[in-house]
Order: sequence, then C-alpha cells, then structure tokens
Amino acid sequence: QVQLVESGGGLVQPGGSLRLSCGFFGFNLDYHVIGWFRQAPGKEREGVSCISGSDGSLYYSDSVQGRFTISRDNVKNTVYLQMNSLKPEDTAVYYCATGALIRTCYLEYEYDYWGQGTQVTVSS
Repeated sequence: QVQLVESGGGLVQPGGSLRLSCGFFGFNLDYHVIGWFRQAPGKEREGVSCISGSDGSLYYSDSVQGRFTISRDNVKNTVYLQMNSLKPEDTAVYYCATGALIRTCYLEYEYDYWGQGTQVTVSS
C-alpha cells in the first residue's frame, strides 16, 4: 500500500531554514516521481519541486529556484526539501505526492497518491 508521510514543518522567521521530510512506503522510487506541492490560504495548490527516481532529474518552480533543494535518501526511503532564505510568501501547507506515469511533474493532476501535509509558517 502506497503511503506518504510529511514532517518537518513549523514556524520560522524570515530568512530562516527548514527541512521537510517525505517518508514513502509501498513503492520503489526508482520507478516513480515524488513532487512537493504547497497551498497557501485562498490560493491554488502549486508545484514547488520534484525529483524523478528513474533518472534523477529535478524541477524547481521559479519562486523557489536557488533557495530550495530536493534530495533523496535511498536507505531511509525519504525525500527531503531543504528550504533556505524563507520568505513570508512561502507560508503554506506543504504536501508530497507520487505517481508512476508522470509526464509533467509540477502538475498536481498527474499524481496518484498524496500525503497529509505539513504546515510551514514564515513570520516574525
């Protein structure tokens, strides 16, 4: 059974850092893509970053490019999202998701399974 569990959210001051974790179970990442999405109050969910398990290709949205880094730990079955230089506009619920037949990894409708989300709040 496919399962995704996010953790690592919290309250941080502007300019600070957080590392989100997405523990995954029930599938082999070598044949999947994992994406990070976020949804701020009153806004649509947007794709932030994703990693392809088959070829290691990465994607970052323009809004996080240069500040966020996605990575995987094969031993721990975990994908991380390191978030640096955080801004108030990064405040959102962050979700990880996965799917096997994903062609455009920042499009949420391509994904089959989702975690429950973790809240990130950037505020002084």
